Amino acid sequence: MVKTMTTALKIPHFGYCDEVDLTQLLLLRAELKGVAESRGVKLSYMPFFIKAASLGLLHFPILNASVDKACQNITYKAAHNIGLAMDTTQGLLVPNVKNVQVLSVFEIATELNRLQNLGSTGQLSTQDLTGGTFTLSNIGSIGGTYAKPVILPPEVAIGALGKVQVLPRFGPRDEVVKAHIMKVSWSADHRIIDGATMCRFSNLWKSYLENPATMLLDLK
Repeated sequence: MVKTMTTALKIPHFGYCDEVDLTQLLLLRAELKGVAESRGVKLSYMPFFIKAASLGLLHFPILNASVDKACQNITYKAAHNIGLAMDTTQGLLVPNVKNVQVLSVFEIATELNRLQNLGSTGQLSTQDLTGGTFTLSNIGSIGGTYAKPVILPPEVAIGALGKVQVLPRFGPRDEVVKAHIMKVSWSADHRIIDGATMCRFSNLWKSYLENPATMLLDLK
């Protein structure tokens, strides 16, 4: 872990932050939560965040790549093995959901339930913890709003998700409305990823979450 962190800190990080209005996603999750529970699965927001990231990676595959230590060779990964940083009894661990690009939101939720149960009991396997290609860190679960996430080499991008806050925002007719806002903080390897690419990916990811019905157009 120390060696990995030392390597990570040598990467020139590009940071980008934005906010996401989850009001529509909150309503959708409320509709689906009972259905998922009837199938024995707890449905949080995270499966939607992960699936939206995977849909975004299809458009910006450089963010799902890996790079060697000398930054001379870039390998594009077909599989979207999206990691989730977890605060466990064994410390910070990052298991990943394999092949998100071919999973439904419900299948992602099922796998997350499995990983979270194993993480809480210290039983995550090497298979669960290796092979990640892109990572999300849910700092909001412990009350955080913003972060400066550190990339996990050989990955090239990572996102940190803040807590959901109820905040006033302006509606379409300039009226003040109650909105459920989450801050997101991205870090990318600036040697191979430019700011515009990270911004466009974030905007697409954000659009899927703010208008979750649009994800249906790109689901496979």
